[in-house]
Amino acid sequence: MKTINTALLGAFTFLCVATGVASAAEPGKPGGTMVIISSQVPRHFNPAVQSGTATAIPGTQIFATPLRFDTDWQPQPYLAKSWSVADDGLSITLDLVEDARFHDGKPITSDDVAFSVETVKANHPFKSMYGSIDRVETPDPQTAVLHFTQPHPAALLAMSSALLPIIPKHIYGDGQDPKSHPRNGQDVVGSGAFKLVEYKQGEYVILERNDDYFIKDRPYLDRIIIKIIKDASSRVIAMEQGEGHMYPFVIDSRDIIRFEKAKNLVVEENGYAAVGAITWLAFNTKKPPLDDVRVRQAIAYAVDRNFIINALHRGMSKPATGPIAPGSPFYTDEVARYDVDLDKAKALLDEAGHPANSDGVRFTLEVDHIPAVPEQQKAIAEYLKPQLKKVGIDVQVRNSPDFPTWAKRVSSHEFDMTMDIVFNWGDPVIGVHRTYLTSNIRKGVIWSNTQSYSNPDIDALLEKAGLESDLETRRAHYVAFQKKVAEDLPIYWLNTLPYRTVYSQDIGNAPTTIWGAMSPLDEVYWKKQPN
Repeated sequence: MKTINTALLGAFTFLCVATGVASAAEPGKPGGTMVIISSQVPRHFNPAVQSGTATAIPGTQIFATPLRFDTDWQPQPYLAKSWSVADDGLSITLDLVEDARFHDGKPITSDDVAFSVETVKANHPFKSMYGSIDRVETPDPQTAVLHFTQPHPAALLAMSSALLPIIPKHIYGDGQDPKSHPRNGQDVVGSGAFKLVEYKQGEYVILERNDDYFIKDRPYLDRIIIKIIKDASSRVIAMEQGEGHMYPFVIDSRDIIRFEKAKNLVVEENGYAAVGAITWLAFNTKKPPLDDVRVRQAIAYAVDRNFIINALHRGMSKPATGPIAPGSPFYTDEVARYDVDLDKAKALLDEAGHPANSDGVRFTLEVDHIPAVPEQQKAIAEYLKPQLKKVGIDVQVRNSPDFPTWAKRVSSHEFDMTMDIVFNWGDPVIGVHRTYLTSNIRKGVIWSNTQSYSNPDIDALLEKAGLESDLETRRAHYVAFQKKVAEDLPIYWLNTLPYRTVYSQDIGNAPTTIWGAMSPLDEVYWKKQPN
């Protein structure tokens, strides 16, 4: 056994070289309330069964994970004070901290770790993340041994952030469906630095300091309030006027430019290394005419990616050419690019048997989009209407009043096309496989394979890549995957997101690790508290 299996962490080593060394968090001062500004409305607070920033930001405060990761992609102790990986990569032993307790005072034990792993494996939308776990042994209350049927190159990373929250077995082991469990949103019993004390849906989340937190003298803050503001301009004004103290995941180029001019605010680009966020246009591949690859390719040829990046996003976004985000060691741009070509788009539509009628229309499609992200979602959806009209496709933009409405439509596969923002989550086996595996076509689960895309060759490539420990061999599998899926085109990838965290200059230890605000904020403190 050894502390860290370097073969399994090959990708992390690559990324450490690229990102450089960051300084450790500085000692903080206790006290104060921090207000986080958000546009996202959580459906609930249990990251074990739900992905996305709406759940992850509060969820990582409420629930602790076995590990946490620093700025250099290196695992650090959290609920597990130490760990060891078997030389064959088929087991990981976690040595848990003593005297850690849930918010109701019950001890956190290895049984809770085993139960949490089983819950995530069975219910999380990232089905491939723990697909290779065979069982979890619990030889004593402080020791959990995760056994794998095959090596898992991202196993340690999958124990951090919102990916493996340790939830209480004595609450969730009552036989109720964990995805709809009443304690996901009310009377939540967590294991992390902050307790949920109040949630008014669509308005605010109030978290208070866990005085019985297992890390001495933390968290520094007494309270975190997540203030949900649907109007984009109001979010900016709240930060400028000091009503908000931190605003993570800012992506609107106009807002970023405006924030950079504010003297009392810091605009931070770090904190999104593991996110790998891509904006894309997804197709329902089981719904005619989108079940024909020629139609999907025609739409791609009709869309001007450069216009989206340079005109709609003021040059702040970068091109996304495939399912793996640029910056990943597994990324390649040697794929079909579909540079705008209206004549080719028309020819493909003709070939697919969709001639234009007397009005120039071939067929009509609806496009959905995530609300509250206008520049990266609604603006592109609205752009598609006149742009695709040029090749004879009548596009109707279908707006959703809130995120849950959009998520229900898409996860129920009741859509033609949808804009989306999807994360790589640090490693393809965590955040990429889920979108393309046939086995992950699941209704009712957002950010699974909602496109109903199925290709046995893709399934085989991803299986090989998910088993491989050697970085170069693994990369070769992912390159082949990217080339093939770019031909099938269940999704047209548009751009990466220019995420920023904006925060008060008086905030110390702002979250800049690879998970940013989707990590515990127990080290954040006020240098000088606001009046």
